[in-house]
This record gives sequence, structure tokens and C-alpha cells, in this order.
Amino acid sequence: MKSEFLLDKSITFLNHGSFGSCPKPVFEEFQRFQLELETEPVDFIQKKLPVYLKEAKKPLAKFIGCNAEDFFFTPNPTFAINTLMRSLKLQPGDEILTTNHEYGAMDRTWNFYCKKSGAKYIRQEISLPIVSKEQIIEEFWKGYSKNTKVVFLNQMSSSTALIFPVKEICDKAQELGLITIIDGAHVPGHVDLNIQELNPDFYTGTLHKWMLAPKGSSFLYVKKEFQSEIDPLVVSWGYESVAPSDSQFLDYHEYQGTNDHSAFLCTPKVISFLEENNWKEKSKLCRQIVLENYQRFCDLVNTKPICPITEEFLGQMASIPVRTKNPVALKELLYTKYKIQIPVMPLNGEIYIRYSINVYNSVEDLDVLYQAITDIIKTTDLIEV
Repeated sequence: MKSEFLLDKSITFLNHGSFGSCPKPVFEEFQRFQLELETEPVDFIQKKLPVYLKEAKKPLAKFIGCNAEDFFFTPNPTFAINTLMRSLKLQPGDEILTTNHEYGAMDRTWNFYCKKSGAKYIRQEISLPIVSKEQIIEEFWKGYSKNTKVVFLNQMSSSTALIFPVKEICDKAQELGLITIIDGAHVPGHVDLNIQELNPDFYTGTLHKWMLAPKGSSFLYVKKEFQSEIDPLVVSWGYESVAPSDSQFLDYHEYQGTNDHSAFLCTPKVISFLEENNWKEKSKLCRQIVLENYQRFCDLVNTKPICPITEEFLGQMASIPVRTKNPVALKELLYTKYKIQIPVMPLNGEIYIRYSINVYNSVEDLDVLYQAITDIIKTTDLIEV
């Protein structure tokens, strides 16, 4: 399906996980909405947009397993978590329990909040290599104390590409009376998601990563009992609206000033593209490529896998531990000399090369990476083996 994407054919693109890639039919739909907006911007924004947003949310609600009135679109999960962060009313000494595998922007968001509120951000260590799901759960709850008020957890780690047992953690958190916030940035279109079954209090995910939507399309789900407590990140016309809808929650959050919502409006086209192309089966084949090649890369750089090589812990990404004193130079060399777009990511003192596999990739792309790393080992001191 490589011809369906706009990616530069001279680049071996192994970094879908960062910002996704948009197929041509979806990008054309994106441009169509932008053209319609520019043709008559007042009519589009004031009259058509509310209708279009409702139409866009219906198929997404079914896709992610929740009600359409319980979520709103956001540009990205960072925007979503900032919205929640500014509405929490934690006291000095209250604790937010998380892991040491979270996305850097999320760590920064919570550190900012804690400096302002006096709350504490507890990055509980989840040791590597992972042995079992039970190990993750046991280690996570070692960070719990009588001061814990919030559980914040990524469902899939950006740096380590690990899938976390969020269902089990959400269930126990509910028993303990804790607020649960799940960062599912890498989840929609990647692994199965049913928010109602998962039952978090808050959930954010992207459409522009593995669902293939245009950049700047994500969502924030809020359980009904919390909706009245979440203030808009930007106060605009929806606040104390002169023409309120039947949902103050959506009034507050869906319209926050002039913006281009075209990426959101492409959602029905995004989902129809996935369905028409039998995406679950294609995703399964991509995961198979990820799993079958993980060990050979670890062998090449003389490191060990960070988890059992199974679908319980890995999806369409895998992170190879690598010993390098200069990850920035390694990433740049892979791109400039070998034309490979791939992240080299630091986390907790370790470095990982993370490859992503989507439908436009093949085993040959990983062969290109393998030969490049082999050459770097032979000709430079950037990778220690």
C-alpha cells in the first residue's frame, strides 16, 4: 500500500509512531474541507462546523467504544492533559502515581502542575526487562501511598514501545477510589480500544498517529460524573453561551476561538479507509514483522529484548536497547547518510532505537536498517557492542 501514502520514496520511513502518515484519500478529504472553509469561512464556522463535528464524532464514538457526548476533539494529547491538569484541585502533598516510562511532554506537564500546586509526581520504576504483566502491576502499586489521589498511565510507552496492563490498573484504582487518567496516544488504530470496558475516568488518544488522520487530530474522553468539573483550557464563546446546547461540557470545550477543524472533520473518511482496507488484518501482519525481527536487531547490537517478544507487550513498534554515547549524532547519521527516518530515544539513562512498521513498510525496510547499523558498528564508534 506504499502508493497510497505521500511519503518521500527516497527515505526509509521507520518512524510512523512519532506523527503518523496520512494516506492520499484522507489527505484529499482534509484539503476539501479546507477549501470549503476558505470559500465561505463565516458560513462554515458559524453554521456548518457544529453539524460537521457531530457527524465526525458518531463513527469515532463507535470506533473507540464510548458515547459521542462524552468526548471532544483536541489537537493532541498534550492539550488534553493540560486541560485536565488545570482542573485538578489537589492539595500540597497529594500524589500523582505514574511510571518512569511516560512521554516527556506529559512528565513536563505534571512537573509544572506540581510546582504550582505542591502535589507530588511519583515516577514509579517499572524495571526492565519485563518478565510478565504481573511484574508491571506489582511494581506499579509499590508506588501507592495514603497520599495517592491520581493514577496517570500511558497505555503504550513512546520510548520503550511497551503495552501496559491499563485495564487491571484501572480496576484496582477504582477500588481504591483514585482518579484514573490514561494517555492512549499510540492506541487508536493500533491495538483494540473500548473505553467503556476499560472504564477510566479520563482517556486521551490520537487519530493522527495509527488511525492515519491529518496532523492535529486527537480527543479527550471524560466520564460523565467529572464533566462539570473540567474547565476549558481556553475560555471562549462556549463559556456561558448565549445559545447553549444540551451539553455545557461540549459548549465549553468544542469551540475555543477561530481555528481550522478540518483534521477533525476527516474522521469519517479515516474510519472508512481503515474498514475498506481490512485494517485489522493488515495491522496483524505488521505486528508479525515487528515480532519476527526484534531479536535479530538485539543480537546485532549485543543487547537483550526489553520484554517477551509477544503481542501482549508489543504492537507495531519495538525499541532496541543500544549502547551509544551520542544518540543525537546516531540519529542524524542514520538520516543523512543512510536516509532512514527513525528515532533514537533516551529514557532513564538508557538509549533505544525504535522502529515502527505500518502498511507501507516491508521486511526490506528493516534490512536497510540492519545493514546501516552493521556499517556504523564497523566504521564508527557511535555504537558499542
